[in-house]
Amino acid sequence: MASLLTNASAQIALQNLQSINRTMDGVQNRIATGMRVSTAADNAAYWSIATTMRSDNMALDAVKDALGLGAATVDVQYTALNSTVDVMKEIKAKLVAALQPGVDRVKIQSDITQLQGQLKTIANSAVFNGQNWLDVNSAATGFSSTRKIVSAFTRDAEGKTSISTIDVDLSTIILNDAVTGATSKGILSVEHSISFSASASISGAQTVLGFTIKALTNSDADREALIKLTDMVDGQLGKITAAATDLGSAKKRVDLQKTFVKALTDAVERGIGQLVDADLDKDSSILKATQVQQQLGIQALQIANGNSQNILALFRN
Repeated sequence: MASLLTNASAQIALQNLQSINRTMDGVQNRIATGMRVSTAADNAAYWSIATTMRSDNMALDAVKDALGLGAATVDVQYTALNSTVDVMKEIKAKLVAALQPGVDRVKIQSDITQLQGQLKTIANSAVFNGQNWLDVNSAATGFSSTRKIVSAFTRDAEGKTSISTIDVDLSTIILNDAVTGATSKGILSVEHSISFSASASISGAQTVLGFTIKALTNSDADREALIKLTDMVDGQLGKITAAATDLGSAKKRVDLQKTFVKALTDAVERGIGQLVDADLDKDSSILKATQVQQQLGIQALQIANGNSQNILALFRN
């Protein structure tokens, strides 16, 4: 039935055109943003998951930075320990050379003194970001022999978060301690109670950083004292080697964790993309189709609106 008051065809055509326009708006929004879920209104569940995972990924990025900082600190300490090993080998070689009768032990001690100074310099220079693990003051307020490196951020099934750390024990790697005596925690600064012969030219507790051989003669007692000093240096060299091994293991673990965290952040980012990223190939095809539908819808509406003119033509006849 044709009517001037109610144009049912135009209403239907308008509804179809509005539906096509809404579809086109959604497609254009996905293409413009690159996301099929950009707000909670698009898909509340996916949006909530993606938002949480993005915040966790930001925390993982902070962990990655912390691991980089920790790795650099460990690397500086490890480099210093390796250099200390080389210097200790030199000192040991000087002491062995000093066992030879007739050598000038004053000159040898001059070389050893320079090497002892180098040991102090190495320990004192092992600083990164204000941290020095090799030269400490164990009597300082708040001193701890454990250093923590942030290594992971995790969230359990109940949504509770936690931070994991890699702990480095300094008690085995400290080279120089401001605290002196037998209680010193430093491998180089701790005093060793060595039993010297009463007739030896040296006596009392000795440290790697403070012993001297310039007063030693070729007497049997002094030669025995020289051997004991060599044993002391060799023993501490073994401890430094073990310390470098322990720190090397920590360095390897930090490096592995850095690689894992980077791979994990990439995997989480891909997972978020699977939830919220738009399929641009599909949406571009839909856009082309809706553009054609929109043109047809406009034509259909124009035709429907022309029905009233057709009725007027009937009256003119």
